[in-house]
Amino acid sequence: MTSPVRRIGLMGGSFDPVHAAHVALADEALRTLALDEVRWIPVGQAWQKSRQLAPAADRLAMVRAATAHEPRFVVDDLELRRTGPSYTLDTVHTLQVQAAETGLQADWFLIMGQDQYANFPTWHGWVELLERVTLAVACRGAVAPQAPTALQSHSHRVVTLGLPPMHVSSTEIRERLDRGEDPLSLAPALVSPAVARYIANHQLYASRHPNLNGHP
Repeated sequence: MTSPVRRIGLMGGSFDPVHAAHVALADEALRTLALDEVRWIPVGQAWQKSRQLAPAADRLAMVRAATAHEPRFVVDDLELRRTGPSYTLDTVHTLQVQAAETGLQADWFLIMGQDQYANFPTWHGWVELLERVTLAVACRGAVAPQAPTALQSHSHRVVTLGLPPMHVSSTEIRERLDRGEDPLSLAPALVSPAVARYIANHQLYASRHPNLNGHP
């Protein structure tokens, strides 16, 4: 008897920190695409970012805290364990080889925002990656994401995920915390309460005001 094909979403990123829009996008992917799981994969060495990320252990712990409410969310530290730059193509290849070795048949969906879709042709090995996954792109409002020029000449599978406008970014969160805002004040609008508590307890992102909020 043939095993059913699993539908697996891949949610990669620096998650520095993971925020409410990340979780909303993953929730929407679960619902819209009828996924069996969303695999969250924090980046190890982000080769397209010049700034230093928060420690890998902290980013991993925050993702686990943000996703604990949904059993179909799976947190994978694959890229954190790998040396060298983290390339999505390498990650997808590794996961697909592992699936084949265990006899798992799967359809793979790479979940991303519109900005990532627009920059997709800058990704390492992006043409081969198109052959391995379906792109699941966030669509905010009624405007469908537009494929960048380089991508238009390559056949690819793409589905859109509808999301309400959410004015939240990891950059804004880091800047507000660096100015001394209490992490707990950012929940639940920007980050989950569990993530806010983790940030507070570990004094993340508060380089200028490490003791402002009185957390040990």
